[in-house]
Amino acid sequence: MIELANRLQTVEEYYFSKKLREVGLLMANGKPIINLGIGSPDLNPPKKVIEALTESFSHPKANQYQSYQGLPEFREAIVNFYREQYGVFMSSSTEVLPLMGSKEGIMHISLAFLNPDDQVLIPNPGYPTYTSVTKLVGAEPVFYDLTAESDWLINLEVLEKTDLSKVKIMWVNYPHMPTGTNAPEAFFVKLIAFAKRHNILIINDNPYSFVLNKEPKSILQIQGAKEVCLELNSLSKTFNMSGWRVGMVLGKSEYINAILKVKSNMDSGMLFGIQKAAIQALSCSKLWYASLNQVYEERRELIWKLADALNCTFDKNTSGMFVWAKLPPYLKSEEFIDLLLKESNIFIAPGTIFGSNGEGYVRFSLCATTEVIEEAIARV
Repeated sequence: MIELANRLQTVEEYYFSKKLREVGLLMANGKPIINLGIGSPDLNPPKKVIEALTESFSHPKANQYQSYQGLPEFREAIVNFYREQYGVFMSSSTEVLPLMGSKEGIMHISLAFLNPDDQVLIPNPGYPTYTSVTKLVGAEPVFYDLTAESDWLINLEVLEKTDLSKVKIMWVNYPHMPTGTNAPEAFFVKLIAFAKRHNILIINDNPYSFVLNKEPKSILQIQGAKEVCLELNSLSKTFNMSGWRVGMVLGKSEYINAILKVKSNMDSGMLFGIQKAAIQALSCSKLWYASLNQVYEERRELIWKLADALNCTFDKNTSGMFVWAKLPPYLKSEEFIDLLLKESNIFIAPGTIFGSNGEGYVRFSLCATTEVIEEAIARV
C-alpha cells in the first residue's frame, strides 16, 4: 500500500456519503426508508431548461472543450440575473466566473487565497465542506459560534476581541444552512466594516436566497462590499438542478482572476449544453419562483407537523429547504436520529454534523412529496 498524503489525516469521508450507504443497505434489505435527510431537490427544472439542453446536442460545438470562463452569453445571463434579482451591477467580462457547482468554488477559493497556517473563520453550525477544504489546503479552521440566543447571527463584538491577525478569509452563509436564518442588511453593513478593519476576505455562500424567502439578498448589494467580499451562488436549489453542477462566483476582477488561475488548471470547461440550459434557467419569470415556493410551503407545513409529533420546537420565520428543529431536553442528536431510523424507518440529519453547536438539534429536508411526508407523520 502506497503511503497516503498527510492531508487525508485531517479529514474524514463526508457524513452523508457514509450515512447514505447505510440507508441504501437498509433499503436493499427491504426496509421502507423515508429519506428526509438531504437537500437534493426532487422537483424538475423548468421545461425550457430541459429543452435547451436537448436542443444543444445538435450544435457543432456541443462536444468540444469549452472556455474556462464559460460562454460569454452565460456570463451575461448571470450578471443580468444579479441585476434584476438583487439590484447588483457586475461586469460579465471580469467580475463573474461560472463554476461546476458552488462546492467546487469553495476549493478553488481556498487554493487561491490560503497558505499553510493561515486561519479561516467558519460558522458553527455550518456547512461541513468549509472545514474539510480548509484542512485539505493546510490552513487552520477557527470556529465562530452561532446560537439560538443570538438568532444564529455572528456576534461581531465577541469575535473582534479575539486574535484575528492570522485570519485570511471568513465563510458566511445567509440564508443560513442549516438553520434557515436570514441576515438583515444592517448586519451585512457591519460585517463589511469588520472585514475592512481586519483585512479579511468575506465569502457569502448564497444558494438558498430564493427558497421560501420573500426578500432575497446579496452581500454585494452593500456599498463597499466588492472590496472585501466574494459571493458564491448556485442553480441547484433555485432551479432544481443540483445534479447538473452549475454555480458561480462573483466579485472584483482581481479576486476572480486569482480563482481562474486555479480553476483553469483543474477542469476543461463546463458542458456546452448545460451552459445553454443555465441561461434559460436564469431568465425565468417571477411565476417560476412563486410556483416553486408554493410547493415548498405545503411541504413545510407538513414537516412542522412531523416535528411537532416528535416533540421538537422550531422557528417558523426561516428560509431555505430545511426545517431546523430543537429536540426535547437531554436528547442527543445522533442517538435520536438513529432511533428514529430504527423504529420508524425515517432518516433525518443530526445537527452535530454541522458543528458542536448543532448538538440537541435535527434538520428535516423539504425534498420529499407531501405523500411521503404524510406517511412519515403516520409512522410517528
